Amino acid sequence: MPETLHIASDHAGFALKALVIEHLVRQGRNVRDHGTDSIQSCDYPLFAQAVCKALPERGELGILICGSGIGMSIMANRFHGIRAAVCSNEFLAGAARRHNNANVLCLGARVIGVDLALAIVDAFLQNTFEGGRHQRRIDMFDDEADD
Repeated sequence: MPETLHIASDHAGFALKALVIEHLVRQGRNVRDHGTDSIQSCDYPLFAQAVCKALPERGELGILICGSGIGMSIMANRFHGIRAAVCSNEFLAGAARRHNNANVLCLGARVIGVDLALAIVDAFLQNTFEGGRHQRRIDMFDDEADD
């Protein structure tokens, strides 16, 4: 289990973020909230950036929430060492961890309900990278990003 889970949202994801944090804390997990702290309109790239900058050197995991999950994932994947996946069901969340070694889960607060979101978070956290043939492919991601 990662030492700390890093989480952030924009205004569209603020309410869901609060529920996800509550869920994680009930599980005994250490959560660091990188913002936003209101429903006032804000710029999601700033919050994705805060989480992504906290992750690579620690090997921890992040959760980013916006209206669709797409904007956060696009911004997050600009960072070296970040593999962010937008997931809309438990299968995708588990596969993202097992096969792609995803370290950031992106959720769309306007796309999924609360119960499904919490199930997706649990699936993401309960799975681990399988390595093997998948590692070769992950290495290709990093090699391509360096070119």
